[in-house]
Amino acid sequence: QSFRVDVIREEGDTLEFDMVGIDAAIANAFRRILLAEVPTMAVEKVFVYNNTSIVQDEILAHRLGLIPIRADPRLFEYRNQGDQEGTEIDTLQFQLKIKCRRNPQAAKESSDPDELYINHKVYSKHMTWVPLGNQTDLFPDADFRPVHDDILIALLRPGQEIDVLMHCVKGIGKDHAKFSPVATASYRLLPDITLLKPIEDEAAETLQKCFSPGVIEVQNIKGKKVARVANARLDTFSREVFRHEGLKNLVRLARVRNHYIFSVESTGILPPDVLVSEAIKILIGKCQRFLNELDSVPME
Repeated sequence: QSFRVDVIREEGDTLEFDMVGIDAAIANAFRRILLAEVPTMAVEKVFVYNNTSIVQDEILAHRLGLIPIRADPRLFEYRNQGDQEGTEIDTLQFQLKIKCRRNPQAAKESSDPDELYINHKVYSKHMTWVPLGNQTDLFPDADFRPVHDDILIALLRPGQEIDVLMHCVKGIGKDHAKFSPVATASYRLLPDITLLKPIEDEAAETLQKCFSPGVIEVQNIKGKKVARVANARLDTFSREVFRHEGLKNLVRLARVRNHYIFSVESTGILPPDVLVSEAIKILIGKCQRFLNELDSVPME
């Protein structure tokens, strides 16, 4: 009944929020769903037509698979097991075709590869979407592409080239880490710092240095410097205060047992707030299936 969610900070692909009034098992289930059960699109099959670079075909395919693809997985279905071709509703197709050559405009005395060669660095921006079937009509405003354009895939020298075709499918992190939609998803309990006695003057300044910036504030009250707890959530529990004989018995460090501070960093495939809402839907679905199973069991 006292459960609530407070969004603290949202910046780009990072979201910090509090979950208050829940059990540790529910908090951890939510974290694991974010890591392993929210689906994304990732490169599953790589068809190598030509690869004369020094990167082996297997390593190249592995590197391509780890590139996050900006495509909403909710628009696609899971590919049927054993299906090799793929269709417009379950597959995204990308092509990477690039060849390195010498730069005729380069100075003769130059030794900089960026001046000597053209296309000697293969980046994720060189991957181009190739519509399958009627995907052009299905997604007229789509901009399917890698999340970041500057991911280095391989280095080439004149005469070397890479020509591959990639199939992206829908999957979850439980099957392979490349499908995980988050870079990090973690939680910690809210710190609880209590000053058992007034701490003043030099001891107050020493106490302030024992904690992370912003945790302890030193105020000037009637000519005396007095320490107070300003923002306990910034504390990292370094326990530095216990190294000081005069302070270790004046401070109590604890944690609020039902207050979880979540930090979610998206890979950029979906915004972090969308990932959180999708994880909640999956958790609700799991709970509903469990209740349905209980209802289907005959009572003795």
